[in-house]
Amino acid sequence: MLNITLQSRLSITPIDIRRDKKHYIVEDITSGEFFEMPEVCIEAIKLIEEGEKLGEIEETLKLNFPDEEVDLLDFSQQLLELELIEEIDGVKVKKMVKEKENLGFQWISSKIGKFFFNKISLLIYVSLFLVNLILLITKPSLIPSYEDVFISDVMVINMIAYLGVTFSLVLVHEFGHILAMRAYDLPTKLGIGHRLLLVVLETDMASVWRLPGKDRNVLYLAGLCFDTVILFAALMSKLIFPNASGIFLSLISLVVYDVFIRVIYQCCVYMKTDLYYVIENVTGYYNLMENAKQKIRNRIPFLKSASHKDEVFVGEKYVVYGYSIFYVLGVSITLLLISIYYIPVLLYALELALPNLIEPATSFVFWDAVLFLSQFLVICILLLNSWRKKYLKNNM
Repeated sequence: MLNITLQSRLSITPIDIRRDKKHYIVEDITSGEFFEMPEVCIEAIKLIEEGEKLGEIEETLKLNFPDEEVDLLDFSQQLLELELIEEIDGVKVKKMVKEKENLGFQWISSKIGKFFFNKISLLIYVSLFLVNLILLITKPSLIPSYEDVFISDVMVINMIAYLGVTFSLVLVHEFGHILAMRAYDLPTKLGIGHRLLLVVLETDMASVWRLPGKDRNVLYLAGLCFDTVILFAALMSKLIFPNASGIFLSLISLVVYDVFIRVIYQCCVYMKTDLYYVIENVTGYYNLMENAKQKIRNRIPFLKSASHKDEVFVGEKYVVYGYSIFYVLGVSITLLLISIYYIPVLLYALELALPNLIEPATSFVFWDAVLFLSQFLVICILLLNSWRKKYLKNNM
C-alpha cells in the first residue's frame, strides 16, 4: 500500500475546474463525476499539479490562507478516496475502473431544444404560470377533486386511464428537461426512480454542472414549464367547452388533477424536487438536504446522531437553517396532499373494488376487481424495486 507523507509528490487525474458562486466545481473528466471544493483546495490542487511536495504546499497555503485549517495529508487522503490521484511519488495508484455512463438523446438537435427554451419562450412560460394561478384563484371550481380520478364505473378503466394519463404527462415533463439539456448541447438519459410513495421517471442532469449557475435554473425548471403549458390547455378546455362530452371533460379533469398535484409537489423540497435544486443553485450552497436533515435531527432528542456530521462551509449555517423551515413546510404539504387526495382516492377505490371479490368468478365485476388490484400490486412492486435500488446504491 502506498503511503502519503509530507515529502510526497502527487499526480492528479485529468480534471476540469470551474468557478461557481461560492466555491469551485471540479469535474473528474474520466468518470464524469463532480465535486464542490473551496478556494484553498483548488490552490492546493494547482500546486500539486506543479509538482511541489505536500509539505511545501502546506506551508504556502498556511501563509496565504491564515484563517483556514490546512492539512495536506488529510486532503490528499480525501483526494485518494475520491479517486482523483493518478500517481504517488511516481507510482501508479490502483483504483476501480470508472467509466463515464453512456448518456443518450444526442440525436436531438440543440436547435430543437433552443426552440423550446429561449428568452421569448421563457417569458411565455412565466405568463402562462401566472394565468393558471389567477384562474385557480378566481374560479375555485377548476381546482381538482379526488373524484376526478374516477372517470368510469369500471375500475380497470379508471386505473388504465390514470396510469396512461400520468405516464404520458410525466414523459412530457421529463422531455422538458431533456430538451432543455439539448438546448445547451448536453447529453442525458431517462431512468426510473421514486419520490416517497410515487414511482417517477427521472432525467439524468449531472452534466448541468458544466454550465454557469444562471443557466442551470432553466434546466431545473424545464419540466415545470411544460407542466404549465399542459395545465393551461386543460383549464382553458374546461372553460371553453363546458358542454362537451362526458368522457372528454372527465379526461381533461384527470389531466388537471395530475398536473396540479405534480406542480404542488414541487414545493415538497425534502424530496429533492426540481424546486429544491433551484434553491440550491440560487443560494450557491449545495448538500442543503443532508445538512438540513442533520439540523432537524439535532433538534429532536431521539433522532440525534453523534457520528454523523455533514460538511458545512462558512456562512452556510443560516441558509441551512432557512432551508430547514422549507423542509418542514414541504413535509406538511405532503401530509395535506395525502389527506386531501391520495387517501380518499385509495379508500374510494378499495370501497368499490373489494366487495366485488365475493361476486361469482364468472361475473364481470369480479374480474374487474381482480385486474384493478393486480395493477395496484404492479405499482407497489415498481415502488419497492426503486427503494431497493436506492438502498443498494447508498450502501455500495
